[in-house]
Amino acid sequence: MVSIMSLWLPILLGAVFVFIVSSVIHMFLGYHSSDYKRLPNEEQVAAALRPFNIPPGNYTVPKSGSMKEMGTPEFKQKLNQGPVLMMTVLPNGPITMGKQFVQWFAFSALIGIFAAYMASRTLSAGAEYLAVFRVTGTVAFAGYGLAQIPESIWFARNWPATVKSVFDALIYAVLTGGVFGWLWPS
Repeated sequence: MVSIMSLWLPILLGAVFVFIVSSVIHMFLGYHSSDYKRLPNEEQVAAALRPFNIPPGNYTVPKSGSMKEMGTPEFKQKLNQGPVLMMTVLPNGPITMGKQFVQWFAFSALIGIFAAYMASRTLSAGAEYLAVFRVTGTVAFAGYGLAQIPESIWFARNWPATVKSVFDALIYAVLTGGVFGWLWPS
């Protein structure tokens, strides 16, 4: 067995590489630009919502108080009248990314820790590159990618956006597995 503490460098370096590549993907490649659509009459919708001063959070419309209420004719009428939506409200003002960048890096390091744990329990020091790559890359793919799929299943996220995110996860997994294979203790 290999000590997880001896894997601190591939954990951190993998997170750094994922952070850099994900930044390139989202800032320069542009294939995620179609993940969200513009609302028809965006200005009018925003003007209509503005007086409500909706606090940041996640919302659904209509919102039932219970499963029983969902079966009532009144609630079914609300669904039929529409709109039916789920929305996330962010704080007003400029979008700053500092907090999200820190959280993304921490998440990437956490995935690296899980990959390190699994590899440290299944592989010995001196394991071949490909064996390390397979174990850590698989764990990393599960962490980055599989959690994307329920967003489309349960919350109607468009499938092309999910497929692109799962593809990104494959890139992040290859990077993570590659770093672990490269820096695995001999």
